[in-house]
Amino acid sequence: MFHSIIRGLAAATLVVSLSPPAWANTVTVTDTRDRTVEIPENAERIVLGFHYEDCMAVAGPGGFDRVAAISRAPWENWRNLQWRTYVEALPRIAELPDVGHTRDGTFSFEAVFAAQPDLVLLASWQYDALGEVNRRIEAAGIPVVVHDYNAQTVEKHVESTRLLGQILDREDRAETLATEYEAAVADVLGRLDAIPEDARPRVYVELGRKGRDVVDNSYSGTQWGGVLDQLGAQNIANGQIENWGPLSAEYVLTQNPEVILLAGSGWTGQDEAILMGPNVDSETTHARMRPYLERPGWNELDAVENRRIFGVYHGGNRTLYDYAFLQFLAKALYPETFADLDLQASLDRFFEIYMPVRFQGIYMTHLPVGQDG
Repeated sequence: MFHSIIRGLAAATLVVSLSPPAWANTVTVTDTRDRTVEIPENAERIVLGFHYEDCMAVAGPGGFDRVAAISRAPWENWRNLQWRTYVEALPRIAELPDVGHTRDGTFSFEAVFAAQPDLVLLASWQYDALGEVNRRIEAAGIPVVVHDYNAQTVEKHVESTRLLGQILDREDRAETLATEYEAAVADVLGRLDAIPEDARPRVYVELGRKGRDVVDNSYSGTQWGGVLDQLGAQNIANGQIENWGPLSAEYVLTQNPEVILLAGSGWTGQDEAILMGPNVDSETTHARMRPYLERPGWNELDAVENRRIFGVYHGGNRTLYDYAFLQFLAKALYPETFADLDLQASLDRFFEIYMPVRFQGIYMTHLPVGQDG
């Protein structure tokens, strides 16, 4: 019993020593879960769970220095090329304490507490996954705020951006970003009414993570499936899967898609993945895409015969600059209606104005097929 008392006193001492300082001034924000949260004005120490680039965009030059710890795995493992690019530009990122990952059960209250944050900023899916850990963090006097770019709605994107502006004391910059996002999406959606139903193509999306011999996830109602729904396309995954999962090879052949979209990235440990993202060249991406066309029956698909095979960077989906991918897919699906859009310019402008790195690499592409390739 004596040892139990000593351990209890030690734990109590740790809590006292690491307790966040009293705040001189506070502000009240409403997060994307409609929760009213009191936070310190101009928070200087933030634990950031996800949406790293979006936070950078709103924070502006030097603003990411306020991040005191991160959930590292979703960035380093899911978007490794992106991770390495930002670490090269901002070496401090690699030195930030890691609070763990919700998906593998390593997210740690103790690691969060040790970072002595003013607040914890989580993606909506992380907040749902943590459950009791959220309550422990808040019971320790650390506010938890939720933002959400995964919802794939203009409303949540804008709400999240303005929320970041409040947290980071960058409200003017956030308002500019939010307004530009609204305008870009509205321009695309406003043109769709003129496109008749019979001109809306059948589309197949596949995550290009495992190579041609393994059929990977398609999407329905979320991620690229959500974008296709916005654009009024006929997504062949709708009604077949919920959220994400593979479609059978036979089903894809019977649906004869008119457009095929392969999503690439810079994953770790995926040697046959379609590489896309920072510092990747088009030749490398196309070399990883072409084997998919050798799948049985694909040479007879309308998408292949008409050379409508496209690649998109999976890490660009559900971000503050995802309007550029909405524009890209709009032009891929309806080339005449969106002929005037300069997709490269959209990305170049965003990275030049708002990010600590310049756009360099391949984020979207049209695969040359047949005599062109």
